[in-house]
Amino acid sequence: MRAVIQRVSRAQVTVDKKLVGSIGLGLLVLLGVAQTDTQTDANYLVEKIANL
Repeated sequence: MRAVIQRVSRAQVTVDKKLVGSIGLGLLVLLGVAQTDTQTDANYLVEKIANL
């Protein structure tokens, strides 16, 4: 499991030219998950990201 984190003033996600999500000030998290990743792996990343 890997995460790339970026602080943003605003961000949005579009799919087929349709807006499907947006945020204002916050963290943009790109997350990669493999079939071998466990709930323990996810909990570890959640704690790290939540405490940034």
